[in-house]
Amino acid sequence: MVAKTFAGLEEVLAEELRNLGAEKVEPGRRMVSFEGDLAMLYKANLCCRTALRILKPFYKFTASDPDTLYELVKEFDWGSLLSIDKTFSIDAVVNSDDFTHSRFVTYRVKDAIADWFTDRYGAGKRPGVRLENADAIINVHITDNRVTLSLDSSGESLHKRGWRMAQTEAPINEVLAAGIILLSGWRGDAPFVDPMCGSGTFLVEAAMIAANINPGVYRKNFAFEQWSDFDSELFEELYNDDSQERTVNFPIIGADMSPAAIEIATKNIKSAGLSEMIDVEVKPLSHWTEAPQDGVLVTNPPYGERIKTDDMEGLYKLIGSKLKNVFKGYHAWVIGYNRDYFDAIGLAASQKIPLYNGQLECELREYIIFEGDMKSFKKEGGKLKEENDTDHRHDRKAAKKKFKSDRQWAEEARRDGFGGRRGDDEKRKTFKKDRRHFDDDDFDGKRNRPSFGKKQGHRKDDFERRSDRRNDKPTRFKRDREEKFDREERFSDDNPLASRRSEFALKSISFKKPSLPPAQGPVMRSRGWKKKND
Repeated sequence: MVAKTFAGLEEVLAEELRNLGAEKVEPGRRMVSFEGDLAMLYKANLCCRTALRILKPFYKFTASDPDTLYELVKEFDWGSLLSIDKTFSIDAVVNSDDFTHSRFVTYRVKDAIADWFTDRYGAGKRPGVRLENADAIINVHITDNRVTLSLDSSGESLHKRGWRMAQTEAPINEVLAAGIILLSGWRGDAPFVDPMCGSGTFLVEAAMIAANINPGVYRKNFAFEQWSDFDSELFEELYNDDSQERTVNFPIIGADMSPAAIEIATKNIKSAGLSEMIDVEVKPLSHWTEAPQDGVLVTNPPYGERIKTDDMEGLYKLIGSKLKNVFKGYHAWVIGYNRDYFDAIGLAASQKIPLYNGQLECELREYIIFEGDMKSFKKEGGKLKEENDTDHRHDRKAAKKKFKSDRQWAEEARRDGFGGRRGDDEKRKTFKKDRRHFDDDDFDGKRNRPSFGKKQGHRKDDFERRSDRRNDKPTRFKRDREEKFDREERFSDDNPLASRRSEFALKSISFKKPSLPPAQGPVMRSRGWKKKND
């Protein structure tokens, strides 16, 4: 199997899979391969906090042109996966000089599958193409001439947990938030603070980590539930197993200067059933005068791109001042984008980890806040750098070089929940007029994926133009930009999956049998929690 994730989180996801009992775990680029049985497939979807989707490869071959692709896809026994009364969708990811557009790959694979059935059962006898909630989601991945076909076991990207009721502008992705917390080493064993919490993503993910609540329990469904070999009893057993959940013994605190943001965060926290674990309040950063001792601070301040204040540099100076004077004894983790703003914090970072937030090339920096001066801190045995810091710096430098050389990250970021550029809606309308019967942008029914070029064949040129812009200056953090793209993270404002786990169900954290209040309509799909009472 293959678990997809964001660049920079591969090792974190690999450790998650090892802890679940996966075998032959091998981190790659934005993915981790592993082996396991059907239970492991279900657990990977239910339990992995840093996975975007879980794929099950079933067919590999090489093809150097569209006709060969069509013929080899048609050779597969599609009757083993589909029948004429089922539906399917296709998600294509292409990084190849031989195949220059994912849409065309999608059409050829779709035609090959349809023709396989019509050749055997007659005209019109074939599975339907369904844009949403298809019975089988087929992932086509092409690198150079290597083609891999996989079944997507997740369906919607796993970052869509199901608890989010509303959002502020530019909320951080749930998978990225969980990954940052796990990178920090925090597991609920110290106070946790986010003084600029926005819609509360860090707070909710932190509470789930501290209580060891599986992120998948909030979701209404997974794609594997439509598979012919779906084992409902096994899945129910895994889904309802809360034996590893635990009591949260340290405070989780969030604040924001915006009353509207705190109202949204409160709704999200309540939707996740975590109100008793998290405290939020309206409080500007300037009003912080005290904090619980020896905690961990994780925050995502404005970058000055989509969210700005009147004085961005002043904001980051304030962050540095509050870290030094209020959060003494803390390990503070700040994800940011602009080096000048990081410099304004005025503190030496102990770690700098490259990460992408959407399409922004960011850094996650750790600041160890100690009492007194540096000389006294080192004299007492304190260290800002890790034991083998030279090796770590070398590893991070190599990882960063590899990270930046990968041009495909932008396409996958969009496919797993992020947006594209202005004008894409108009491009899609033009394309749909020509291809009314079939549109790859809507093909999987979950993610609209704008194309890079203005027409087919322009994607490579556009990448080169963007690459030239990136190399105009030697620094990763570009101070001046001739062009700014509208990078909208595509989340649904009205999420129908947001109320799966209630506060009543979370009584199980204290090892009490969960009980749910009388349902007011179809709020939650039954998972068998009330079987005995029924």
